[in-house]
Amino acid sequence: MSYRTTAAIRVVLLSGAAMFAAMPALAQDQAPAADQASATDVTADQDVAPDDTVSTGEIVVTARRRNEALQDVPIAVTAYSGAELERQGATDITDIADTTPNVTLEVSRGTNSTLTAFIRGIGQQDPVGGFEQGVGIYLDDVYLNRPQGAVLDIYDVERIEVLRGPQGTLYGRNTIGGAIKYVTKRLSGEPEVSARVTVGTYGQLDGVVTASYPLADMFKVGASVARLKRDGFGRNFTTGKDNYDKDVVAGRISAEIGSDDSALLRLSADYTKDRSNERGGHRLIAGLQSGAPVIDDVFDSFGAITDPKQKVTSKGFAAHGQLQLADGFKLKSITAYRKDSSKTPIDFDALPAIDVDVPGIYKNDQFSQEFQLEVDKGPLSGVVGAYYLNANADTTFDVRLFTSFPGFDLSAFSDGHVDTKTWAIFGDFSYEFSDKFSASVGGRFTNDERHATVFRQSYLFGGSDVFGGSGTPFLNSTSDFEGSRTDKAFTPRVSVSFKPNDDHHFYASWSKGFKGGGFDPRGQSKSAIDLDGDGDTDAADIFDYMTFEPEKVTSFELGWKASLLDKRVFTSVALFRANYKDMQIPASSPCVDSNGTNTFCGLTSNAGKARIQGVEWEGDARLFGNPGGPRLNFGWSLGYLDAKFKEFIVPMVVDEDLNLFPGGVRDVDLAGFRKIQNTPKWTASGTLRYETPLAEGKLNLLTTLSYRSKSQQFEIASPGLDQKGFSLWDASAVYELPGGHWTVGLHGKNLANKRYIVAGYNFMNVNPYTGEFINNGAPSGVVGGVPGLESALGKEGVLTAYYGNPRQILFTVGYKL
Repeated sequence: MSYRTTAAIRVVLLSGAAMFAAMPALAQDQAPAADQASATDVTADQDVAPDDTVSTGEIVVTARRRNEALQDVPIAVTAYSGAELERQGATDITDIADTTPNVTLEVSRGTNSTLTAFIRGIGQQDPVGGFEQGVGIYLDDVYLNRPQGAVLDIYDVERIEVLRGPQGTLYGRNTIGGAIKYVTKRLSGEPEVSARVTVGTYGQLDGVVTASYPLADMFKVGASVARLKRDGFGRNFTTGKDNYDKDVVAGRISAEIGSDDSALLRLSADYTKDRSNERGGHRLIAGLQSGAPVIDDVFDSFGAITDPKQKVTSKGFAAHGQLQLADGFKLKSITAYRKDSSKTPIDFDALPAIDVDVPGIYKNDQFSQEFQLEVDKGPLSGVVGAYYLNANADTTFDVRLFTSFPGFDLSAFSDGHVDTKTWAIFGDFSYEFSDKFSASVGGRFTNDERHATVFRQSYLFGGSDVFGGSGTPFLNSTSDFEGSRTDKAFTPRVSVSFKPNDDHHFYASWSKGFKGGGFDPRGQSKSAIDLDGDGDTDAADIFDYMTFEPEKVTSFELGWKASLLDKRVFTSVALFRANYKDMQIPASSPCVDSNGTNTFCGLTSNAGKARIQGVEWEGDARLFGNPGGPRLNFGWSLGYLDAKFKEFIVPMVVDEDLNLFPGGVRDVDLAGFRKIQNTPKWTASGTLRYETPLAEGKLNLLTTLSYRSKSQQFEIASPGLDQKGFSLWDASAVYELPGGHWTVGLHGKNLANKRYIVAGYNFMNVNPYTGEFINNGAPSGVVGGVPGLESALGKEGVLTAYYGNPRQILFTVGYKL
């Protein structure tokens, strides 16, 4: 039996009585600085030139392990410098999504620091262990295996880069959708001290101090510390706590020994503690049992769960070494260890009753080692390397359903462990046939090994003792699984470039991407059936039931980059198409377990096929003025995505009119009813930026309007939860005082105070085709129910939303020695 059929049967079995439940689940400025070096340009290890170089448009980067003008790099990337992010008043990594085409970066549901990232329609919303992220997150070239703690606050940052499309032939972990690279500042050869204080609405008070000192010609040390604090945007009226608050302490120390032109060792360690309160959601419907009304302020909540106490910590150590072996040959090594822990109470129903309350603990650790040999010999240049990752992800949680059977306090405990060991060899080389023609060829072989254990047990009269409960195990465990799988893939990349002159660059690329298979740590192994038809349910059947297959993509891209009108205008256009096979669709759903109990299950399948194509256009134009004097620039970004499932096979028992199929289950292609989640068709932004000398200082004025069209939270529609199109308006005014030591800034974020949904939960009974809410308790003879509200899990009904930040006004004072 094929794995697609296996996954389809799994859908039917897990759905059970809740079969109608939802499936929730370019050179930016001619001066100063390539502060936003956008327009499908910069990439890994970029070195942005100083202001005088940028003013000529000749921005130098090392995107492909050698110095190149920004315009010459045939890769789709947008990059932001730390200086520009400060001028914009950016607070964390999610802020860059407003001005980056076809990118979604959001805080994940009930957390403050878990990242949901999508690039060109590819990403991962589910944060539990067992799923590879579709978008790779890198901290100083170290791949972060899990999304917990990945909402990186912006301090001590040199730049942030967003690479679009499959990555892997140049460095690090393979990623199927793209990569986001957070690059911290290198240490200076001169003593440096800088500080920044920000005060703002909602009691915001942030402080950042950074210092570095050269102890000797070839030995430098540095440190940064940040304290980021803000009151809540709303209130939890049950616990009395602030809701959507922020309370973060972070620090980083680093040292550099040696020099770039011979041998260099860079050591760094970082630590972050997030003590913000648990984040409560906003109910979109009244309580079905209690009648609790929908409250007016979307940032207020009534959720009661407070255990375990919300706390997120992440820490890591990295050693970057490089050695100049000979002229044109450089050896690099990146060694890193990281560990994070997230304790979080999530109140799905957002009401005082213990209806669907989920205390959870996520623990992750990883060790990675990467070697690179960089080659730069005349017309030939490139890199060959090897990568190893050993990562462990633990996901532990209770699902408390105390209202479902009053007096019995039903709960389901889940404990999933997924260990990943992966190694790869990769290479990418370019050859310049002439001043006008060049070609690049690369490839990567990846070997992914995963081992998983999944245990689930129902409890009565309280939750599990892991979360301080006093419940009693009820009947048999519903999952007791252990399994391993190995996936291998070769993913090549080819590109060609044509430069008719210095002002124009045309390129075309073809590549393949891969994301390994795995196991859902919330799966119900004892719900497996005889999948191979041999008359029994054996270990092979259980394995096929619990696993999901690799996801693969073939991607094509055409690009044009240009500097026009004597370098007053920089622009780039990228056209792309990606064909996906066996796209992984993780989700959570109400289900009936092997003991006949209604509960909450993981539901992961491989959709048949998907096609994503689109256009990205970015640019920056100097409307008047010249570097060094008053000038006005306009920067823009425009993204269009045509993302469709071409095949989405699901076994169904009813037709579109909710009439039973004669003879029982049929395979139905739901591609016409499903959409790729978190993928708006249109993203756009426009930024006006005025800079002028003023009173021997420098004044920067900036305003940005960004737009995102409608999108769905999940593959199936969720009425009320899916976000309609919306716009955000930001503005900043920053003055650099004479002497260049002091700056003051005033920043406005979301000035129109727009309310917009970024995440949510839906555990209502729905039409399995359209997502329309239905009432299965309809009169006898109505097979699939009638329009209406009915809970699929718990008694109150779960349709809960989480929102982006409201209007914020910030005042910043900065000093640098």
